Amino acid sequence: MKFTDGYWMLREGVRAAYPAEVLDVTAHPGGLDIHAPTTPVRHRGDLLKGPMLTVSCTAPAPDVIAVRLTHFTGGRDRGPHFAVTTTPGHAVVTDHPEHATLTSGGLSVRFARNGPWRMEFRAGGRTLTAGGPRSTAILQTADGRHYLREQLGLGVGTHVYGLGERFGPLVKNGQVVDAWNADGGTSSELAYKNVPFFLTDAGYGVFVNDPGRVSFEVASEAVSRVQFSAESQSLEYLVIHGPTPKEILRRYTALTGRPALPPAWSFGLWLSTSFTTSYDEATVTGFVDGMAKRELPLSVFHFDCFWMREFHWCDFTWDPRVFPDPEGMLRRLHDRGLRVCVWINPYIAQRSPLFAEGRAAGYLLKKPDGDVWQWDLWQPGMALVDFTNPDARAWFAAKLDALLAMGVDCFKTDFGERVPTDVRWFDGSDPEGMHNYYTQLYNQTVFEVLRARRGHGDAVVFARSATAGGQQFPVHWGGDCEATYESMAESLRGGLSLGLSGFGFWSHDIGGFEGTPSAALFKRWAAFGLLSSHSRLHGSDSYRVPWVYDGEGAAADGGGEATEVLRAFTRLKLRLMPYLYEAARQARDEGVPMMRAMVLEFPDDPACAHLERQYMLGESLLVAPVFADDGRVGYYVPAGTWTHLLTGRTVTGPRWVEETHGFDSLPLLVRPGTVLPWGAVDDRPDYPYARGVTLRVYEPQDGTTVRCRVPAPDGTTAATFTVTRTAHQVTVTASPDAPPGWTATLTSSIPLDLHLPPTP
Repeated sequence: MKFTDGYWMLREGVRAAYPAEVLDVTAHPGGLDIHAPTTPVRHRGDLLKGPMLTVSCTAPAPDVIAVRLTHFTGGRDRGPHFAVTTTPGHAVVTDHPEHATLTSGGLSVRFARNGPWRMEFRAGGRTLTAGGPRSTAILQTADGRHYLREQLGLGVGTHVYGLGERFGPLVKNGQVVDAWNADGGTSSELAYKNVPFFLTDAGYGVFVNDPGRVSFEVASEAVSRVQFSAESQSLEYLVIHGPTPKEILRRYTALTGRPALPPAWSFGLWLSTSFTTSYDEATVTGFVDGMAKRELPLSVFHFDCFWMREFHWCDFTWDPRVFPDPEGMLRRLHDRGLRVCVWINPYIAQRSPLFAEGRAAGYLLKKPDGDVWQWDLWQPGMALVDFTNPDARAWFAAKLDALLAMGVDCFKTDFGERVPTDVRWFDGSDPEGMHNYYTQLYNQTVFEVLRARRGHGDAVVFARSATAGGQQFPVHWGGDCEATYESMAESLRGGLSLGLSGFGFWSHDIGGFEGTPSAALFKRWAAFGLLSSHSRLHGSDSYRVPWVYDGEGAAADGGGEATEVLRAFTRLKLRLMPYLYEAARQARDEGVPMMRAMVLEFPDDPACAHLERQYMLGESLLVAPVFADDGRVGYYVPAGTWTHLLTGRTVTGPRWVEETHGFDSLPLLVRPGTVLPWGAVDDRPDYPYARGVTLRVYEPQDGTTVRCRVPAPDGTTAATFTVTRTAHQVTVTASPDAPPGWTATLTSSIPLDLHLPPTP
């Protein structure tokens, strides 16, 4: 939101007051409070004027400083609030005649005691960012609305990332971002997952601790500053020191929560009925039979909305006209080794029997006059479950638990963005704050019932909406994209942006959701989809089974090229599961995403700052999806000798590369110095990863030791291997718990000897 008209002027009707200087400092065990008048104090007469801004600083965790700006304190705190985990006791306050400083770990905030207003955040002997005169502000607009605004300086060459799943350019400089969840698809500035957190490549990130509408002007209203504002009397933000982007994410997710580890089976291929297509049990059985006949490993089958009767969403009851024996059908799917996912949303259509039940019990969101809030968009007469009511949450959870008892394994938690503000919540929460926060309560409710029924480590959702903290309830997918290369690219931008916002796991609809992909697009997207954390075939009004895209003349049993491509990349992903599940464990334990923007792994390489058409899958695999029928692709290779995983060909960076790939290939490069655990199984994602594993050693550097941890399917450690290069010899050893049957291979651009321990 903009308040100024260029450098000198305010917009018509806007009034502003800026802290002019530090009047006094109050130090306390948890931090310090600054009282800042908005008029310079020259004599006692100036002490009779307002407004006054209070700036309170605390240290919620090491290397984190929280700043709260406050104007009036007389209002009620209605909530909601983000759940932030703090470890207080790190604040060190120094009150010097020239400046007042609060230090937390290696990060300090310093206020000038004399002269004009000046606030600096410092670490490592340098200023990370700062605010000066006219940066911090109390603002009132022509219609009487009251805002607090902060501006933090952007150094020359500093790039800003994050702010949720955003489908525009990965670097946010120059953009205006309003943190307001919306059902807007993947083709606009709207976002399903707004997160009021950004990180920079200049050593710091900022989390605005406000679940409501926060407006960010990123080098836009003031091109040398990041600005954020909210309609509030109090605004808190947390500055998080890295210095690296990875360390910033680790500290941010320690505050707002780290993701649960999804079950290993969820990393396999998901197949959907699609949305408005026609389907019944015979259709489902035909799809599953077709996948098996073509030797396409399938892990999860998903039933979209029409598993329930039309205009009844949600009543959580199978439509008896097309699924007359749901218990038997679920049992038959389980007998084939499949998990089952069903679609849900947090809305109750008026025709659903649950509408009257929820209305009578007070479980549905109400208008200020006490009537149930309703509208006709999406489902006629639909209402929203009021998740601020503990009894409503228990009621909703019980409906889901009955499905789990029947044999459903997980839920696609769709929607959660269209949340009205002309309402009264059960717990009195502020409607503005609940608009974004609603999805947190929704997905938490669903995830907790899954965990209660299935146990820790076996709960997973497929969620569309989120806010800060939503990363705790994986997995999230990119929403409604189109069947075009442009939409494939915008989906990738959204996923990388979300990963830089603290989310560890992400997926997208292979082939696109809206429209029907060409055979070429389907094959290109399949390769990208199987090299994502989670992989799902799903569409709107057309099926996504691969034989639909094989063309005439394809063999009925083996399929054509689309089937072959999907088979090859599915089996590749399953072979990579020892590596991928270790990357998933890192996401759980450290908050670092599986799919990583290049800047996250290579923050010191300026060529990586803007890269958004390639990514790192884990720390060792570079993936560059192909966005063209003809297979032409350009990508950047950082320093070192990298190896094409699929061909063994090497390329030495730093350099830009242009290549042409067939549908069975794409740039998939192994980072030099990698020990890549290659699984022995290619027909399921959940297997004993250490049994029969092959350690693929790539371009080891002299004098280095690399430890490769191979996880078990429950996320614990199954074995640890140590690879050491000394001169021309590479030695591989295994921990005592490593099962027999493992081996190793070596890829090197110079002759080296590989030494393995004798086979017992």
